[in-house]
Amino acid sequence: MPTSEFIRLNEVSLTYGADGTRFQALKNINLTIGAGEHLAIVGKSGSGKSSLLNMITGIDHPSRGEVIVGGTTVHTLKESPLALWRGRTVGIVFQFFQLIPTMTILQNVLLPMEFVGSVPLGDRRARALALLEQTGIGAHADKLPSELSGGEQQRAAIARALANDPPLLVADEPTGNLDSRNAGLVLELFRDLVKAGKTVIVVTHERSLSDESGRVVTLQDGAIVGDEWSVR
Repeated sequence: MPTSEFIRLNEVSLTYGADGTRFQALKNINLTIGAGEHLAIVGKSGSGKSSLLNMITGIDHPSRGEVIVGGTTVHTLKESPLALWRGRTVGIVFQFFQLIPTMTILQNVLLPMEFVGSVPLGDRRARALALLEQTGIGAHADKLPSELSGGEQQRAAIARALANDPPLLVADEPTGNLDSRNAGLVLELFRDLVKAGKTVIVVTHERSLSDESGRVVTLQDGAIVGDEWSVR
């Protein structure tokens, strides 16, 4: 069980809309996540899962409360430093891949390195190719996303998320569009990343993904109603 604190949310609430149309997506969330955890966030549609993930990644700011990741007060960052922080700290994997269709798989993986600049220019191509090999699609480096299967595109998206070697990987329904075989390959990749010391947070409806995680946080109506560790 991880012991060193990496992520802390203190009394985080998120409210959308104005008077008369206000909707509270998150309600007084208190959550601590350790470095190297494999955490699943589960709950019904509309329970606040994606909103919670957006708090951790800085995509949204809380209406109230604090979000601290790796010692950085994420909720206080302005747009430009926030984008740089996110590029260095967080790898994001989406359900629908969101690869740039006009760029090759290799170019898609190189793009985050070019944006952040933390990987030396002369090392970027070799790192990108190594990540594609690690995710099992090295032979497809020069293909466009449309030439790959859904499972291969998701593995390319994971390689892209790892481009800058972030300590945190978050994934929103990463197996929602995959068959069981490709979902299993994604699960295996996540296991390997946790073993390598990454913190992996997955939002999911999939029982297999939540069973795979060492810890499951359950949301209902924007509040945490369950927080359980798996014994394995």
